[in-house]
Amino acid sequence: MTKRRASSPMRQLSRLRSRLIIILCVSLCVLALLRVVFHSESNLQSSFPTSRRRSRAFIDIQFVGPPKVAFLFLVRRDLPLDFLWGTFFKNGDGAKFSIYVHSEPGFVFDGSTTRSAFFFGRQLNNSIQVVWGESSMIEAERLLFEEALYDPANQRFVLLSDSCVPLYNFSYIYNYVMSSPKSFVDSFIDVKGHRYDPKMSPTIPKERWRKGSQWITLARRHAEIVVDDDTVFPVFREFCKRWPPTPLSFRRRLLAINWIFKLPLFTFQRHRNCIPDEHYVQTLLAISGLDNELERRAVTYTLWNQSTLEGKIKSWHPLTFDYADAAPQKLRQIKEINHVYNEYEQHNEFCHTNSKVTPCFLFARKFTLGAAMRVLREGLVGSYDVTAILRDI
Repeated sequence: MTKRRASSPMRQLSRLRSRLIIILCVSLCVLALLRVVFHSESNLQSSFPTSRRRSRAFIDIQFVGPPKVAFLFLVRRDLPLDFLWGTFFKNGDGAKFSIYVHSEPGFVFDGSTTRSAFFFGRQLNNSIQVVWGESSMIEAERLLFEEALYDPANQRFVLLSDSCVPLYNFSYIYNYVMSSPKSFVDSFIDVKGHRYDPKMSPTIPKERWRKGSQWITLARRHAEIVVDDDTVFPVFREFCKRWPPTPLSFRRRLLAINWIFKLPLFTFQRHRNCIPDEHYVQTLLAISGLDNELERRAVTYTLWNQSTLEGKIKSWHPLTFDYADAAPQKLRQIKEINHVYNEYEQHNEFCHTNSKVTPCFLFARKFTLGAAMRVLREGLVGSYDVTAILRDI
């Protein structure tokens, strides 16, 4: 009896030791897996092609005809709202716009992949695989600006996502962006500053670190600065990496997981993720001393909502507009907005174009298929054949 009682604590200690070993092994396996993914993504990024822009300079050539607005679509694969944009362009002046699409490598826009002939063959042939949270996002933007700069008639450059919709017809938007010599770039001092890495200095001084919306509209001279840049972009490429290097949904689950994985995740959380698409253009133009040449706001409306994940992790997410959200009164409310909140100075700032107060937004995101159909029905982008559109969808 005495011998059995004495051995019981030993068995318990042995079981505890085994459990600790299992926990340690699982933790190390997770850590090793994430490192493998991280290195594979890093190697993928290092293989991105360098821009053709590096080998030649754009020369301003006198062009014949009206100046153009270049619509630059940064999409995952196809354009689900192509029917809406097709109507928008159909009701515009073809001499006043051009279209460029950055999609996944190898994807071709033709009669089998898009309902609008306006997008036939408009994809970039040198597109790259974009990874969210990595510098590949801004490299794709630079490729779009570069391609559009080869047409000297392109004088304004509007960056759009695959969920964006126009809030007005073509002529209104064209006159709006052409009426100001400035670029429309949401740019403000990042008051929290937790995305800035001191290692970026001195190339990127902390006082020049800016934040803002990815969806920008640039004048030609500013687009050239973005494509010409071979100083600031390499710093973003080096220091702006996702961590942990896993899909966003999986990272969120990891950050909210139970105590078993807290030790390795604590290590991951010490790494900065600077979200380059929200900082690169804004910071580059600030370093170039061009803050005064900007209308410091975006012309694309996004409705943000803060959500709390399991584990009390807070994150901001753009809300999706469904059919009900595209009701006439809601769209009217967006179009009537004439001021934005300046986070750094903590006050409302009116939207101006050449010193005149104007509605702030020309586009909105993120719109579903049903919401886009309702936008069409409201006639915001011009007349359309609803029968043909419904037949094609």
